[in-house]
Amino acid sequence: MFRFEDPIYLYLLAVVPLLFLIRWLMMRLQKKRLRKFGDPALVRQLMPDVSRLRPAVKFWLLMGALALIIVMLARPQLGTRISHEKRTGIETIICMDVSNSMLAEDVAPSRLDRAKMMVENLVDHFTNDKIGLIVFAGEAFVQLPITSDYVSAKMFLSSISPSMIATQGTDIAAAIGMASHSFTQQEGVGKAIIVITDGEDHEGKAIDAAREALEKGMNTYVLGVGSASGAPIPTGNGDYLKDNSGQTVMTGLNEDMCRQLADAGKGAYIHVDNNSNAQEQLDNELDKLAKKEISSTIYSDYDEQFQAVGILVLLLLIIEVCIQEIKNPMLKRISLFKRSKKAMVLTALLLVATGVQAQGDRQLVRQGNRQFRQGNAASAEVLYRKAVEKNPRNAQAVYNLGNALMQQRKDSLAIIQYEQAAKLETNPLRRAQAFHNIGVICQQHKMFGEAIEAYKEALRNNPGDDQTRYNLALCKRQQKQQQDEQNQGGQNKDQQDKQKQDQNKQKQEQEKQQQQQQQQQQQQQQQMSRENAEQLLNAAMQEEKQTQERMKKAQQQPQRRRLEKNW
Repeated sequence: MFRFEDPIYLYLLAVVPLLFLIRWLMMRLQKKRLRKFGDPALVRQLMPDVSRLRPAVKFWLLMGALALIIVMLARPQLGTRISHEKRTGIETIICMDVSNSMLAEDVAPSRLDRAKMMVENLVDHFTNDKIGLIVFAGEAFVQLPITSDYVSAKMFLSSISPSMIATQGTDIAAAIGMASHSFTQQEGVGKAIIVITDGEDHEGKAIDAAREALEKGMNTYVLGVGSASGAPIPTGNGDYLKDNSGQTVMTGLNEDMCRQLADAGKGAYIHVDNNSNAQEQLDNELDKLAKKEISSTIYSDYDEQFQAVGILVLLLLIIEVCIQEIKNPMLKRISLFKRSKKAMVLTALLLVATGVQAQGDRQLVRQGNRQFRQGNAASAEVLYRKAVEKNPRNAQAVYNLGNALMQQRKDSLAIIQYEQAAKLETNPLRRAQAFHNIGVICQQHKMFGEAIEAYKEALRNNPGDDQTRYNLALCKRQQKQQQDEQNQGGQNKDQQDKQKQDQNKQKQEQEKQQQQQQQQQQQQQQQMSRENAEQLLNAAMQEEKQTQERMKKAQQQPQRRRLEKNW
């Protein structure tokens, strides 16, 4: 992306056409004066050393230099650059709930959108801190490793949605556990885990996870999004999400659980009702943490490009000084300013300007490849982005940018680049590799349907790729296992319900038998001997023992975990 930092100076470019107009008027006045001396053809013969084109070329060079100086004052900027700085701050991992319940609209525009706005405000208030982003639902994964790259943090927010995670539900413990392992190993710096959720914890153990994180020196802060009254969950097709019994799910903010979680992590609970107030409260809490000097890699949106313009200005001025207004007697036979050679000179100047202006996109790609082979994925990403800015149609630069993003676990951005590379690439083998990488990323995130389609597209472009064929077969098997687990979970629930019904029936039969036995005992109490009573008692005890054994065996049967709540 190209921009001017101070574009107001560009208004000075209006001086250039004004100077051209003044020169044109002066030339007309000069021709009128020459006509007073006699015939123009005769006057030219009397002045053989005078050149008509040399003054014009010198004027053009001066005007070009003046225009470039004005452009330089406006500070042209292009691409992205990296700088390493020492900062004093804290480390923060944001755990954002992206379960289906976050789509509820009890807060405008929705819980998830309100959470995104909160994170964006939080990033805007960070100056010397490191930040990481984890998204979670039924499971959790790192969306952005801890970094000082606030620009990337904002870019990731736009792509966050519940569809990112195949396993729905809400497992806050998994998110806190993953966050506790995502900080740097630097000691003495304050470390905060910020959980943004509506408080529904279907898996439990979140409080224990917060206590374990506190033992490692990490405080847990909870931002509650939603209302306690609750709201239905829209499905996107005009209907609302329903549970297994067909009832519309009503999800509400569980503030009690949020407070318990914050207390366990020695942090604070903040209800996000107003973004500015919640932001102020959170800033006050984070300011209490210990700050220490940390090394940060800073990414700037733009890099100054005035140096190239300055070199071009110097070149034009040097050429202008070297050109004389009259013909050199020593170089009479050499004339660069004849009409036939005018276009050639201008073309040469344009070629020089193009070469001095900046590096080519291919050169930037080669530099990025060198950095990537050395393991500097972040530096390679910057170079590839510069190449793409110079030539958006460079399929190799787009594809290599996807590789650099994939190396840094920026998977969502990498998929975008691979898709763009597949559209631009004309070589079917390279296009197949782009789709193959998309399949790998989707398979890692258990998005088996998308991965299978990507692998199929890769095989259409390169049918002989055995690795893609193997990944496709493995992905289909994993998808089948996932479906079997879901189906088995439903069967296990039916079996449990049936077992409960059988147990209730057995219990009712036992109670009925006991009542009958009591009636018989009352009727035959006087006729029953002590021996008969003991026999009946032993039989009842034996039957009770058998029933208990059956119940124990049923409870000991292994059951797979089933997701009963998908919100």
